[in-house]
Amino acid sequence: MISLRNAGKRFGPRVLFLEANWLIRAQEKSALVGANGAGKSTLMKVLAGLDTLDYGAIEKTKGMSIGYLPQEGLRLAGRTVFQECLAVFEELHEMEREIGRLAGQLAELDHEGADYAAAAERYSVLQERFHSLDGYALDAQVGSVLSGLGFGKEDWGRQTDEFSGGWQMRIALARLLLARPNLLLLDEPTNHLDLETRNWLETCLRSYPFGYILISHDRYFLDVTVDRTVEIWNKRLTIYQGNYTNYLKQKDERRAQLEAAWRNQREQIGHLEAFISRFRYQATKAKQVQSRIRELEKIGRIEIPPEEPVIHFRFPQPAPSGRMVVEAEGLAKSYGDKHVFSGARFTIERGDRIALVGVNGAGKSTLIRLLTGMEPPTAGAIRLGHNVVTEYFAQDQYKVLDPGARMLDDIGRAAIRVPEVELRSLLGCFLFSGDDVFKPLGVLSGGERNRYALARILVSPSNFLLLDEPTNHLDMRAKDVLLEALAAFSGTVIFVSHDRYFIDKLATSVLEVENGIITACEGNYEDYLRRKEALAAPPIVPEPAAKTEKAATGTTIVIEGGPDEWQPAGSSKPAGGKASRRLNPIRQKQMEERCAFLEEEIPRVESSIAHTEEQLGVFVSAAETQRLTALAEELRAQLGALTTEWEELAMQLEGRSASS
Repeated sequence: MISLRNAGKRFGPRVLFLEANWLIRAQEKSALVGANGAGKSTLMKVLAGLDTLDYGAIEKTKGMSIGYLPQEGLRLAGRTVFQECLAVFEELHEMEREIGRLAGQLAELDHEGADYAAAAERYSVLQERFHSLDGYALDAQVGSVLSGLGFGKEDWGRQTDEFSGGWQMRIALARLLLARPNLLLLDEPTNHLDLETRNWLETCLRSYPFGYILISHDRYFLDVTVDRTVEIWNKRLTIYQGNYTNYLKQKDERRAQLEAAWRNQREQIGHLEAFISRFRYQATKAKQVQSRIRELEKIGRIEIPPEEPVIHFRFPQPAPSGRMVVEAEGLAKSYGDKHVFSGARFTIERGDRIALVGVNGAGKSTLIRLLTGMEPPTAGAIRLGHNVVTEYFAQDQYKVLDPGARMLDDIGRAAIRVPEVELRSLLGCFLFSGDDVFKPLGVLSGGERNRYALARILVSPSNFLLLDEPTNHLDMRAKDVLLEALAAFSGTVIFVSHDRYFIDKLATSVLEVENGIITACEGNYEDYLRRKEALAAPPIVPEPAAKTEKAATGTTIVIEGGPDEWQPAGSSKPAGGKASRRLNPIRQKQMEERCAFLEEEIPRVESSIAHTEEQLGVFVSAAETQRLTALAEELRAQLGALTTEWEELAMQLEGRSASS
């Protein structure tokens, strides 16, 4: 589809890449990776036709379509969200209008005439093409993509210019996914997406019928969406087969091979130079010396590119808190008539690393602000443990920084016995190097100041950190430093992040905020997803009672249970007179896991019912009483369903173990 040959690009006097060769296939599914400033976004613009090469050539297949999503800067206006997405189907809309015009002509033309035959032929061709392109389901396609990207139906009729920059980028992404170009170029598409939307996009891309190239700092996202990784490093383009994890492994292997070849070459060169030096002035060896000199000149020197510096930073460990850090009882928060959550009850202990998850707007940031004491709860109480000192990193943390302070001076005042060389290394990891560290904070952009504010927290942390989206604006290198530091931190951490890899590596438990309810789950995000899927799974229907069927020969066959188990007529049976019933081991394990989950879930629902009934005992308002009554009824119905399901599963499992 696209071919780069000896491609090169400069940015002023600085060379971004040289001698780049890349054949982009028809169904390319690649990640473009490299350090910040290596030229990834510039190369994307070249592929999109928005920038040109300084060296080499680029060739594209004639007629191919390319869709490009930049990191930011798009602004849409003049249409509703739904109309904006439907606009990508202008060709189909024109086809539909022509079909309508032809239908009118066919009603008026003479059925025996040549004009009628031509119009009927054209009508038939257009109808078939319109149908093959799913033209009758455009509204459904748009609705599906908008829902997947987090737009509620109430948003579809709103004007696009009513939305913030992040949501504008979602609309632009929706347009591209609906247009289905031959090659999608997505520069940081996950920047403005929450976890649920990111998961949806992963599934969408895996089934995308054409090619795409991604730039992303989310390694889990890259692992599940690409099968090829293209790296810009040391001004060269290197192609690796496989996803991001495979790329890291192959890169280490290639470097090890390169270093081994370099050592062998150095040894060979050393032998040649030693021979030349030893026999240079002996006439009897002149021919051999000249031969060695020519051999030495022909050797192409192997160069080992410099390694990216790996920075390891450890928190200065804070004074320990008591074992219990936070205890929440009956926690509720409302803003006027808007109820964020209610009836929350949880305990956080020293050393916990808790991920807060939920869709955008569910109340994650609200819960963090309640834990910091910045906002009071509407109901319930939060109790901090002994010697707990909180520190809060907000999404707009940069607003509390002194704009006149120089970066290195400011972080030096916050650091406790941290040498300046370590501070500069840490700032370098967060993309502040050279003279940047002497800049006043006021001249930095919002994203740069947020990065700095996070680095500042690392040098002098409290024993209870509350971090609201700390991974925003960080590249993979900075995320790794943050992850390593938090993993070794002796205090307690609650954090919100949309980076799956970061959550899985750091979290020891998950708090979900969804539909006004806060639910705790032990384990990382993968464990949380498994539990959620188990809860969403339909109840296992009890197996039907034994039934009889007549075979063609007239022999009666007894069928008990299902296809996994049967007893042919005439075979031996246990003393009870029933056929021995064997359960498929996979199904039995699923039933046992579901039963164990229900045994944990039932007490939690019972506790929520008790707490709701306690709240009903204290009159706040008629509306609140009505809401709590409805909540109690819903919880009782849920408890009944869970209990019934558990009893049926327990009976089935007990019967199977008795008969085995």
